[in-house]
Amino acid sequence: MKRMGMIFRAKANKALDRAEDPRETLDYSYQKQLELLQKVRRGVADVATSRKRLELQLTQLQQQSAKLEEQGRKALSLGREDLAREALTRRSGLQTQIQDLEVQYQQLQGEEEKLTLASQRLQAKVDAFRTKKETIKAQYSAAQAQTQIAESFSGISEEMGDVGLAIQRAEDKTAQLQARAGAIDELLASGALDDPSGMRKDDISAELDRLSAGNDVELELARMKAELTGGSAPQTPAIEQGQGQQAPQDKSPFDK
Repeated sequence: MKRMGMIFRAKANKALDRAEDPRETLDYSYQKQLELLQKVRRGVADVATSRKRLELQLTQLQQQSAKLEEQGRKALSLGREDLAREALTRRSGLQTQIQDLEVQYQQLQGEEEKLTLASQRLQAKVDAFRTKKETIKAQYSAAQAQTQIAESFSGISEEMGDVGLAIQRAEDKTAQLQARAGAIDELLASGALDDPSGMRKDDISAELDRLSAGNDVELELARMKAELTGGSAPQTPAIEQGQGQQAPQDKSPFDK
């Protein structure tokens, strides 16, 4: 089972490696970084909103505290010490709330500053990654194109490999047919094979035919010259006139 699991994982890894496109992976990573940056910015906005809400509450409590202090002074000036004491007691409670809110306000302000700084740093990293990403994608596309061109020229690619094999098979078949035709011609010329058409002759007959054809041409040329000059036609050789035959009489140039 362990071996089967290892084989399955190895094949799956190989399949994933063939299907993976580094450019798509880089784009996906960049998209995730943008989403993280958006979350950080949203956190900064939420903290800033909470800080502003505390700031408004502090302002209201400070105004109420100032109002109670003024009321206590007025009551004391009118001889109402009991009212002045009540106003100051309420003001003391407000001061406690104001102090607590001030502590929370400072904490939120510090958290806001940290998130703002983190957002700025993350923005710089995202911008740098985007530049690096585009550079890597361009280099990968160029390398992929160069590899495809090199494979096409060298015949390593699958398409060009099929074309090369087809050309090789055609050349082999052509060479085989040419060799077969040459061998048959040699066998027919040597007489080892019979020509059923009766058109092919042996070497001696072919040579005699060539000599006879050349002699006939020379005789015809001499006869035409004799007709033009008014001389006698040349004698036909014995081999062609036959033994015991006499040479023909001189003919007039006007005799046919």
